[in-house]
Amino acid sequence: MSFLDIVIQLIIAGLTGSIARSLVGFDKGGCILSIVVGFIGAFIGSWMARELHFPDYLSFVIRGIEYHIMWALIGAIVFVAVLSLITPGKNK
Repeated sequence: MSFLDIVIQLIIAGLTGSIARSLVGFDKGGCILSIVVGFIGAFIGSWMARELHFPDYLSFVIRGIEYHIMWALIGAIVFVAVLSLITPGKNK
């Protein structure tokens, strides 16, 4: 795995994590948290798809590595939803 492959994975994880955070409404953290959420979401989403035998709808290949965007996004949304439930909110 080259440096460019790592950069591509960081960009895709950041995009999926930030989309998931904006859909759920979780506003804590920044860019690094979006990347972490994207990586954890990709793990959770691919695990869910594999265990439930779901087909892959949106994936593409860059430099020989296949990226499953839809399942990474769904996993990130599930992770952020659970994360927003267990973190304390703002006092109003």
